[in-house]
Amino acid sequence: MGIVAIVGRPNVGKSTLFNRLTRTREAIVDEVSGVTRDRNYGKCEWNGITFSVIDTGGYVDNSDDIFEEEINRQVALAIDEADAIIFLTDIISGVTEPDKEVASLLRKSSKKVFLTVNKVDNSVRMADIHEFYSLGLGDPFPVSSINGSGTGDLLDEVVRNLPASGEEEDNELPRVAIVGRPNVGKSSLLNSLLGEERYIVTPLAGTTRDSIYTLYKKYNHSFLLVDTAGIRKKSRIDDSIEFYSVMRAIKAIEHSDVCLLLIDATRGIEAQDINIFSLIQRNSKGIIILVNKWDLVEKDTNSVKLFSEEIRRRTSPFTDYDILFISAVSKQRIHRILELVNSVNENRKRKIATSKLNEVMLDAINSYPPPAVKGKHIKIKYVTQLPSRSPSFAFFCNLPQYIREPYKRYLENRLRESFNLRGVPVKIFFRKK
Repeated sequence: MGIVAIVGRPNVGKSTLFNRLTRTREAIVDEVSGVTRDRNYGKCEWNGITFSVIDTGGYVDNSDDIFEEEINRQVALAIDEADAIIFLTDIISGVTEPDKEVASLLRKSSKKVFLTVNKVDNSVRMADIHEFYSLGLGDPFPVSSINGSGTGDLLDEVVRNLPASGEEEDNELPRVAIVGRPNVGKSSLLNSLLGEERYIVTPLAGTTRDSIYTLYKKYNHSFLLVDTAGIRKKSRIDDSIEFYSVMRAIKAIEHSDVCLLLIDATRGIEAQDINIFSLIQRNSKGIIILVNKWDLVEKDTNSVKLFSEEIRRRTSPFTDYDILFISAVSKQRIHRILELVNSVNENRKRKIATSKLNEVMLDAINSYPPPAVKGKHIKIKYVTQLPSRSPSFAFFCNLPQYIREPYKRYLENRLRESFNLRGVPVKIFFRKK
């Protein structure tokens, strides 16, 4: 697919236009400038042609701000990646010095540039559009990102200038979400996996705000990676932008197949790590725990064992998952993640033949039947796997209401012993026969 980047100075409406073109609310929109920091990717379909859209942070030249310096680098990377560029300006503020700086940057590139003037939503503002010819980028396209006016003409011209589309991206690729508390190393891990500085990494917590999907296709592995904003306790979320960032991270978990939960080795497993783990488990997503910054910890021969035991104790009774000790910065053991992702994804999709399931589980039930309740004996006669996206099983019996949690855990343990369900939460239901 072709790639179109939306660039411009801060607060001209780039994220609003991104959401309009992709027909989503994937990019966070706020009146505060500088909300978008990383490149945000989405898809746009127009007249039967699908292309990728990149939303970038606002370009500010000669700034001392650490984020603005990184944002400028991300804008430059987006321009390099793109086949075409939508340069967004603002009719209300007119042509500004930052606009001229961005225009100068774009004139040096060899990419097709579509000069677009935003917030043109009445005839009075339309009369002021001639001012933008001074940027030397051809005829401007008047649009309103909020109500969509003018975007059709813009898109007609964009798709006319895109390269012929190649092979359609596989929508069945597993989605892998990188989640964890703020500043645990999520973006550093993604950069190391991709082998490039695609996402902004700073020592400050909360750098990543949007949840950003990226196609990973290396070493015979293919899946979609998403770096998410760090998830904090609600009591610590003190502004609306961070609130929406956390919502996007939670949404990314809900829409993923496998979650990589990063834990900071220098701090150990904390209450918020357990909360995120529980969120993944409740959504029935595959899970791999990655203990990051392991190179910064003083270790002895029992360190891995003791650390692993503490993690499993805190997440009990669900303990059937892999724990990998890594360093995202030095790339220690990160390629092992790729094998585990494929393994967990296969386990999550595993379908067990009904005959084999009954053979194994009825034998386990006969060896240890459910305890009688109030003098009534519970008889489980049949088990089947439910047609769900993650392993779920229905046990048919005469008195489902009397089966207690300890026996449910016994059945889950027997399932895990007999069939490879490592890294995957299992749901068990009891139904009246």
